[in-house]
Amino acid sequence: MIKIYSTPTCPYCEMAKGYFKKNNIGYEVYDVSTDEASQEEMIKKSHQMGVPVIDIDGVIIVGFNKTEIDKALNLK
Repeated sequence: MIKIYSTPTCPYCEMAKGYFKKNNIGYEVYDVSTDEASQEEMIKKSHQMGVPVIDIDGVIIVGFNKTEIDKALNLK
């Protein structure tokens, strides 16, 4: 399962979501600007406050890093 911790105003979050949509990859979005439990979970996993934080089956990627996302998904 893919989780994206994001905020509504984050352009890199939108890029990540667009990339998953383009490749027909399902994901769940957690808005850390309004969901305190998700924010705490994101910080615990990534040790970061910045978004997006992407969790691909336990592989944590901070930011929209297409190379790391592809590697975690075995796309390339």
